[in-house]
Amino acid sequence: MTTTTTYRIEDTGSIITPALIVFRETVEANIDEMIRIAGRPERLRPHCKTHKMRETTRLQLDRGITRHKAATFAEAEMLAQAGVTDICLAYNLVGPNIARAARFVQTWPRVTFSATADHVRPLEELSRAMTAAGCSMQVLVDIDAGQHRTGLPPGEAAFELYRCVVDLPGVAPGGLHIYDGHQHQRSVDDRRAAVRRAWEPVAEFRESLHAAGWDVPRLLFLFTGSFPVYAEMDDPAIECSPGTCVFHDGGYAALFPDLNFTPAAVVLTRVISRPGPDRVTFDAGTKGVASDPPFGRRLLFPNLPDAEQVLQNEEHLVLRTDRADEFVPGDELFAIPTHICPTSALHKEVYVVSGGKVCDRWSVVARDRWLTI
Repeated sequence: MTTTTTYRIEDTGSIITPALIVFRETVEANIDEMIRIAGRPERLRPHCKTHKMRETTRLQLDRGITRHKAATFAEAEMLAQAGVTDICLAYNLVGPNIARAARFVQTWPRVTFSATADHVRPLEELSRAMTAAGCSMQVLVDIDAGQHRTGLPPGEAAFELYRCVVDLPGVAPGGLHIYDGHQHQRSVDDRRAAVRRAWEPVAEFRESLHAAGWDVPRLLFLFTGSFPVYAEMDDPAIECSPGTCVFHDGGYAALFPDLNFTPAAVVLTRVISRPGPDRVTFDAGTKGVASDPPFGRRLLFPNLPDAEQVLQNEEHLVLRTDRADEFVPGDELFAIPTHICPTSALHKEVYVVSGGKVCDRWSVVARDRWLTI
């Protein structure tokens, strides 16, 4: 039997490690907390990039969350397969993805489909592709809220791009898409103040679009950390789009202690060697754990919190600990990923645990870039 304070599996004999374990009741509790923060499920459009699984999507659908978001066509197709009928591909379409958009709309005609844009050239290409296919889709103008990753600042260039969305055939205005992932204030009061400062120019810009006589159906705000702040705002156009909190992870738990979510997807790893008196080697290499956090901070070990991560390769993770003599090859530990979204993508399937027992295995369908479209 493997246990920690929070996690328990009665029989791990069938689990091939390193394995991503999803604790179903914890996922359900996180979804319920997401709805509680939003006030009602209609205000939510959660991002599926964290889980990439039909079954997790259906847990959200069962609770009335009908609008969803994706970053890839594989994710969008996975959502459609799960029964979602309102999907925003929150990514600027270029190259082959423009033709794929037309194919997606033709394949899933009952899905309200939208994507983002921040430049006129791909927008015009999308317009031509949709018109040639006899289809239409919504486009949200991507607004830069200060991270300077994608998007246009609220102002003249964004106004003119929105005009193009209104005027071009085959596309229709879907509103504004705003990502503020740079808001990492640990204090909720500081974060609230920063988010509201970023909100003001967006709200003013929305009013200028209304003054031009254009519809702005939604303001799609993305980022788990700022989610509770936007949820507090009484504006019917706001859609809150958290993603990570459905599984949660060690990184956001440290950054945002005010968020009442629990890591629901953790890595089960086994000891494979004892190379020294103070060293233990586990099978949690970079092929099973996201390597975008800095080395040494990619995993948290609830039952070995003081261990130092001294080496990680593709198939190995070496810990230095004064408790090394407590471990022998085959022993197991749970590890909480610092960044769960790319960790999910490293696993073909996850083991699902309910009531302390492995009850299912879910396929991480959308970890690929291409399914059928």
